[in-house]
Amino acid sequence: MKTFSVEIVTPINVISEENVRYIRCPGLDGSFGILKNHREGIIALGIGEVKIENDNSIEWYATSGGFVEITSDKIELLLESIEKSSDIDVKRAAKSIERARGRKVEPQNNKIDSLRLEASLARAINRLNVSKK
Repeated sequence: MKTFSVEIVTPINVISEENVRYIRCPGLDGSFGILKNHREGIIALGIGEVKIENDNSIEWYATSGGFVEITSDKIELLLESIEKSSDIDVKRAAKSIERARGRKVEPQNNKIDSLRLEASLARAINRLNVSKK
């Protein structure tokens, strides 16, 4: 099967994956997969999981969103954050969910606070779900 390279860029880290056969990303309108020779483009990503399959393993990552650029020679993810499933601190993620749910019962001062709260809760739930993979 044909393979390609993937580069994941965040403000604090760069991760390179070689011999990738398939990658699945969390698009804003739902997940989508990429194989070799995919049509080129730039797609916005939301909170969700990134699945990367190479010749002998599958890696799972939690992301809080960004963009993917698909070119003829590689796939580049430009993300706010990324965390490998095995590196996720489950206790910290669970505490984040508790904290966000606790704040949810409190009256919000404005719509921005409410949106931030919902995003924080979604990120924490996603991290906890990906940690189980």
